[in-house]
Amino acid sequence: MIGEVLSAVLNPMILIYIVLGVAGGICIGALPGLTATMGVALILPLTFGLDGSAGMLLLLGVYIGAIYGGSISAILLKTPGTPASAATAADGYAFSKRGEGGRALGIATVSSFCGGAVSCILLMLISPQLAKLALKFSAPEFFMLALFGLSIIASVSGKSLAKGILFGCIGLLLAMIGIDSITGYVRFTYGNINLLSGISFIPVMIGLFAMTQAFIGIEEIFLKDEIDQKIDRVLPTKEDLKSIFKIAPITGLIGTFIGIVPGAGADIGAFVSYNEAKRFSKHPEKFGTGIPDAIAASEGGNNGVTGGAMIPMLTLGIPGDATAAIMIGALTIQGLQPGPLLFTDNAVLVYTIFAGLFLANVVMLILGLSGIRLFVKVLAIPKTILTPMIMILCVVGSYAINMNLFDVGVMVACGIIGYFLHKLEVPASPIVLALILGPLAESNFRRALLMSGGSISTFISTPISIFFCFMSVITLFWPFIASRKKKKASETV
Repeated sequence: MIGEVLSAVLNPMILIYIVLGVAGGICIGALPGLTATMGVALILPLTFGLDGSAGMLLLLGVYIGAIYGGSISAILLKTPGTPASAATAADGYAFSKRGEGGRALGIATVSSFCGGAVSCILLMLISPQLAKLALKFSAPEFFMLALFGLSIIASVSGKSLAKGILFGCIGLLLAMIGIDSITGYVRFTYGNINLLSGISFIPVMIGLFAMTQAFIGIEEIFLKDEIDQKIDRVLPTKEDLKSIFKIAPITGLIGTFIGIVPGAGADIGAFVSYNEAKRFSKHPEKFGTGIPDAIAASEGGNNGVTGGAMIPMLTLGIPGDATAAIMIGALTIQGLQPGPLLFTDNAVLVYTIFAGLFLANVVMLILGLSGIRLFVKVLAIPKTILTPMIMILCVVGSYAINMNLFDVGVMVACGIIGYFLHKLEVPASPIVLALILGPLAESNFRRALLMSGGSISTFISTPISIFFCFMSVITLFWPFIASRKKKKASETV
């Protein structure tokens, strides 16, 4: 199998796809407001004609490149290209104000590679073991797993838990549209044949993440930003490398475990890593003033999430973040079902993804150090050109899935909804999570009841079910507990 994996990864066309994916991802990530999720959603239609490994590695290249690319605008403009680079902005921009923007970009590049490499190693070690455990899952365990995934809505609801839960419920209602998988009964289609197979979540995600950003961009289309493209030294100094190799692997480990938690994300990984590095630093007061340790911590953490998010996606079919949710769509389009059986039925593909993910991090390191002066030119693209391009790609991408204009309408409608959600400061993640996990939860809930003769106790009849039940309760009520602790702490002070 090792020979098959190496021949697949080292195939010249696969290498080209990885390089193109990483380069495109860096360009997307460097543009403020264009997230990694949006970049992967836009590139997804291009993978329809590729085989499973080539398509996945192209998307993974975009994912890794975009997470790293966000540091370019964060450092040069103090404007994070992606939410994952928000923790990098303050210290990175402090370097730029001192005329050391290139040095900061070099630190970010090497730290990103270290964090990504650590996550790849853990992905290879943890995923097969977790997949073996997942083979013991039956309908009750899968329902409790889906319930745990849905409980993450409480953690990604932003400022208002009530709004998050409300829109999560809306996502569940949307997931019920179409033919019932158990009885074959047609639900909520209102005579529209386009809804018989349900609402495809790819147009929904393109609308919520990509078209929404295009609508937001229209508001700022005639604003002129002064962009400083001056770059000095790129390679880190010896002292910088000492800081990187001391901090980035540890924060990469933190980011990986955060990525494993469904619904977390690279932005959470970056901030947690930054805070932990600051807490254990001998000079925490220097964080925010522009020191290598701060950039190494945040960039190692957010890139560590990339491999971590793949672990629940590949082994359990649960997306670690919104980008991983699109990856599930990519695998489904290729006729592959993420989950434990993927490791037994398509072992070569799985290990090709592992090897390709590590190779994509190597490509990111090479392109980052050698092409920063070129990639930074992307920041100069006028919004009058960029915004229409995004909208065209959204339309083409949505239509290409089923060659159906109805999907384009769904995408545009979701884009409008996403725009107003943005104005209301409500995250789109609850809708996406519910839309993806809803069918899994419903079908396995009903199968479990059929298997047990209607007994609810089947959902707490095994250690795995009990574990996910416990985790769901903790995750759902943790925001309330944390809020009360914070309130008591403020009253004490």
